Amino acid sequence: MKTATSLTGIALQKFKKNFWGVFSFGFLIVCVLLAIFAYALAPDNSVNANQMHLSIHSKNPGFDVLMLTIPAKVQNQNSLSIFFFGRKNVDTEIPISKYIIRDRGVEITEYTPDGTAGLQKEYPLSLFPEAKSAKEISTKYIAEKRFLLGTDKYGRDLLSRMLIGIRISLAIGFVAVFISLVIGISLGAIAGYYGGKIDAAIMWLINVTWSIPTLLLVIAITLALGKGFWQVFIAVGLTMWVEVARVVRGQVLGVKQMQYVTAARALGYRDYRIILRHILPNSMAPVIIISAANFASAILIESGLSFLGIGAQPPIPSWGGIIKDHYAYIILGKPYLALIPGLAIMSLVTAFMLIGNALRDAMDVRG
Repeated sequence: MKTATSLTGIALQKFKKNFWGVFSFGFLIVCVLLAIFAYALAPDNSVNANQMHLSIHSKNPGFDVLMLTIPAKVQNQNSLSIFFFGRKNVDTEIPISKYIIRDRGVEITEYTPDGTAGLQKEYPLSLFPEAKSAKEISTKYIAEKRFLLGTDKYGRDLLSRMLIGIRISLAIGFVAVFISLVIGISLGAIAGYYGGKIDAAIMWLINVTWSIPTLLLVIAITLALGKGFWQVFIAVGLTMWVEVARVVRGQVLGVKQMQYVTAARALGYRDYRIILRHILPNSMAPVIIISAANFASAILIESGLSFLGIGAQPPIPSWGGIIKDHYAYIILGKPYLALIPGLAIMSLVTAFMLIGNALRDAMDVRG
C-alpha cells in the first residue's frame, strides 16, 4: 500500500477517515443528482410542478385518488427542454370519486374532501385523441394517483415541489459562493500583496460592509435589484465576500514573505503572475473551508428571504417559500407541510457544515 507524501494526498487520506465528512459528501452527491434529474423523478413534471388540484389540498402523505386526465394540445418541446425545465403544456387533471362509461364519452363525479356527492360532468370522446372507443378512456386516461408526501394547500404534489426546490438551494449556494470567491479573493489578494494605502482603502470597505447585518444588507440589495430568482443570487453573493477577503488578505501577508516569492520578484516576474501562480495556490486551504460554511449560510439566507416573500417568487418552488405557505398548519393539525421542507433545509445545511469541519481537520498541518 502506497503512502501519500504530498500535502493534498495526506489531506485526502485524513478526510476519508472522517465518517461524517464522507457521509455528508455522499449525501450532497445524492442531492446534486436529485437536482439534475428533478423533473425526470418528479410525479408532476410540469413547469415548477405547478399542477393544482384544489379539491385535494392539504392531504396526508400516501394519499391516493382517481385522476381523470384531459390532454392538452401538443406543443413542440424537445425532450432535453422537458428534462431540465419541465413540460410547458400541462394536461388538465381532475380528481374524481367515481366514473361511468357512456356510449359517447365518460361521466364522472368530482372528488369532494368531505365525502359528499360531487358535481357530475360528462366529457365527450372527442377530448381523448388516443381513445378509439369510450371504454378505452378508463384504461388510458383514468388512473389512481398517489401523493407520497401529500399535497400542499393548493393541491400540488409536495414531493415534486420538494425535488425541484433542491435546485434552488444548491444553485443559490453555488452562485453566491462563486461571486463571493471572485470578489473576496481579488480584493484580499490585492490588499495583502500591495499594502499601504490600497490595503487601508480595501480594509475600510471590508469593515464598513462587515458592520452591516447580513440579512439586512441582503434585503436592501434585493429590494434595489427587484424581487426575483437571479436577483437573490447576486444579493447573497455580494454580502458573503467580506470574510473571504479578510482571510485571503491574512494569508497573502504571510505567504508573500516566503523565499520563493522573493525569488520570483528577483527573476522579474510581474505582480499578477506572482499572485496567481505562487501566492494564491498556497493560500487556498482556509478559503475552501470558508466556502463550505458560506454555502450553508447562502442556503439559510435564501430560505429566510423566501419566507419573507422577497426570495424566489411563486410559482417557483423554494423550500423557504413552502414553509412560508404552510407554517400556520403547524397548529392546524398538519405540521408535516412545514416540517418536511424544514428538515430538508436542516439536512442540507448540516451536511455542508460537517464537510467544512472535516476539511478543517484534514488540512490541519498540526494533525
